[in-house]
Amino acid sequence: MEEYLKSTYYIDYDHPAVVEFAQKNCSTSENNTQKAVQLYYAVRDSIRYDPYSIEPKKESMKASAVLLKGHGYCVAKAVLLAACTRSQKIPSRLGFADVKNHLNTKRLAQLMGTDIFVYHGYTELFLNNTWVKATPAFNLTLCQNFNVKPLEFDGTKDSIFHPFDTSGNKHMEYVKDHGTFSDLPWDMILAGMIKSYPVYFKNLDKRSKDFCEEALKENQ
Repeated sequence: MEEYLKSTYYIDYDHPAVVEFAQKNCSTSENNTQKAVQLYYAVRDSIRYDPYSIEPKKESMKASAVLLKGHGYCVAKAVLLAACTRSQKIPSRLGFADVKNHLNTKRLAQLMGTDIFVYHGYTELFLNNTWVKATPAFNLTLCQNFNVKPLEFDGTKDSIFHPFDTSGNKHMEYVKDHGTFSDLPWDMILAGMIKSYPVYFKNLDKRSKDFCEEALKENQ
């Protein structure tokens, strides 16, 4: 388990801001499951989900950078959760999968040119002698704006996106599993995204500043 407890360039859990955030948001309990659940909700709802925040710069994907910005997309938030849990001596790793997202905004869909989100990221935590998936991407307000049930996590069962929204429409479909990694394979992920979303990366200045508000306007 040593490789899943290390501090790395991206999972920099020894950064003062990460240490403070983790300590502030989990109890003094010795129970790792309780700590993991508390940290999951802290990352899910304290850090705003923002698919417009993807930058080619590797430093933007450090857990400390995501925390200080206060927003990030799924992979960034998964990295932060991994850092927070490692700071509490809970082994963690990163998982990635291509997903078909049936709930999207018109602006983001135009920039992406597809409804396939490549390298969607989540965190796996080692709790009670087993790996459990946790997906802290969509914060509560965004879920409400999209009419999607927020993902809950109890530390015992996998928490992955629901296939349907609250109205029974298709929401998320997992189409390809890329496996798990002890650290963020950023070069691989960035290359995959640039190949899949050339328009997005050529129009960084045309991205929305508030994906949550954008979702609300389209789904009222």
